[in-house]
Amino acid sequence: MEQRKLVIIGSGPAAYTAAIYAARANLSPLIFEGFFSGPAGGQLMTTTEVENYPGFPEGITGPHLMEQMRKQAERFGAAVLAEDVVSVDLRARPFVIGGSPTSIQTDALIIATGATAKRVDVPGTRDGEFWQKGVTACAVCDGAAPIFRDKDLYVFGGGDTAVEEAIFLTKFGKKVFIVHRRDELRASKIMAARAFKNPKIEVIWNHVLVKVEGDSIVKNILLQEVKSGQETRRDAGGVFFAIGHTPNTAFLQGQVELESNGYIKVKPGTCYTNIEGVYAAGDVQDHLYRQAITAAGSGCMAALDAERWLSEKGLIG
Repeated sequence: MEQRKLVIIGSGPAAYTAAIYAARANLSPLIFEGFFSGPAGGQLMTTTEVENYPGFPEGITGPHLMEQMRKQAERFGAAVLAEDVVSVDLRARPFVIGGSPTSIQTDALIIATGATAKRVDVPGTRDGEFWQKGVTACAVCDGAAPIFRDKDLYVFGGGDTAVEEAIFLTKFGKKVFIVHRRDELRASKIMAARAFKNPKIEVIWNHVLVKVEGDSIVKNILLQEVKSGQETRRDAGGVFFAIGHTPNTAFLQGQVELESNGYIKVKPGTCYTNIEGVYAAGDVQDHLYRQAITAAGSGCMAALDAERWLSEKGLIG
């Protein structure tokens, strides 16, 4: 079985940035970038224009940005496997990473598998329909896009995140509607009060989304009243899901300590997990910011942490 100094699992900004730094440090990292688990490149592969990543004043598409990061990592000697990781064994050293079908032994491991945004699975919201054509799960990432300007925007959810995103969207939309399936928000009282006080925000109680319609972009939504079942069609310029994310950690099978919300727990200010030589970067350990630039920054941190640890253990010269 082939052995490496460092393996990186993932393929978004965190993974590729970690690979760039590790490759430049002559660690010859190997990246399992995935295959069936989702598009290599992570969530940015389903994003059109990225306007808030530094260095691109005219914006850049998500897929192009990921392609450039991948090429940069390969330029410095990172190897890339288009395979999913189906198992890891962190009980003995070197660690064993089981791909499909390749298995690799490694002294250090960086987990950068990201998180998957939850969305309501109704007609019009799916890949190939209006996803990233007016339907999104990140207001901070996408809300400033021209297609949302001066339009009626709809945020689905009832927690603090939904309120925060609705408030953010008032900078761009004509009116922002929070749609909640219950008659009371789950958000904290202070956040709920902010929503109720904002003249550009209106809450639609006891309704669920049943369909998104449009042409090349979102134009209308169909809402259903929970109790009566009555449906209402409304003009809409954007649909924003704020119902949470699921960190991609199932393959770890409980071998790495997680936070209560399922994200990988790291030592504050570092990318260290509870297992020596195992690091976590990007959205798989960040439930607060979840931005491409913060993911890239933590990828850099993880690579530096791993290099330092390998050097301290005498595993690299």
